[in-house]
Amino acid sequence: MDRTQLAEFLRTRREALQPEDVGLSRGPRRRTPGLRREEVAQLAGMSTDYLNRLEQQRGPQPSTQMLRALARALRLDPDERDHLYRIAGQAPPDRIGVSDHIAPGILRIIDRLGDTPAQVISELGEVLLQTEPAKALLGDLSGLEGMARSTTYRWFTDPASRAIYPEADHELRGRIFTAELRNAYARLGSDSMVGAIVAELLRISPEFVAVWASHDVSDKHPMSKRFHHDGVGDLTLECQTLLDTEAGQRLLVFTARPGTEDAEKLALLCVLGTQRMTA
Repeated sequence: MDRTQLAEFLRTRREALQPEDVGLSRGPRRRTPGLRREEVAQLAGMSTDYLNRLEQQRGPQPSTQMLRALARALRLDPDERDHLYRIAGQAPPDRIGVSDHIAPGILRIIDRLGDTPAQVISELGEVLLQTEPAKALLGDLSGLEGMARSTTYRWFTDPASRAIYPEADHELRGRIFTAELRNAYARLGSDSMVGAIVAELLRISPEFVAVWASHDVSDKHPMSKRFHHDGVGDLTLECQTLLDTEAGQRLLVFTARPGTEDAEKLALLCVLGTQRMTA
């Protein structure tokens, strides 16, 4: 770990960002060049004191989880991310296969969607980042670990994961999630994480065995998706998808047609989510 290089790199990248670059309000009387330390800490989900110590060359060696959070908060590109890992004394993540590093361009887009349900998912269906309205609609999926991060794994192992969809759509959702998993399996192989997920689901879920045996490879989601939410009831939203072909990640954005009951429910859901978060 090179404390001097790490401190200088974090500071220069922080000062190079403006509040507008990360979806924050500039506010009056801002004198700090770039972002404040507390703003970066908030984006990274860490304490301001921890970031202070890193920038003052007296912090502990960051874990890979902390480095991942810092790379995302500072909107680092892959080369900058790898440099951050090296000067922190960690091996950079392998760029081959599934990556959880979100491209700065995708981050800039999602920064501007603070009042809209949106989330970034990996090729394995792992939720990498959610807006607060997305957490209100789909649940907060940021704390999941291991295979439970995979949407398909949760679908066939955790009945509660199906509660956000009307029961009439469960068969369709299961087929689509399985097709997505199969496509990832064909690309990454049996020795990958997706291979482990497939093997485990074949072992424990007769339902998955039946769906997997159909060899369906069409993973096209309908643009209109129906959801169920305990607070606002059923609502139908349109899902727009932006694909990052290099990382194999997708940005999903959920909207409602203006002037409809669904739009009113979505607005209410966002308010309810904010109130829960404040409480």
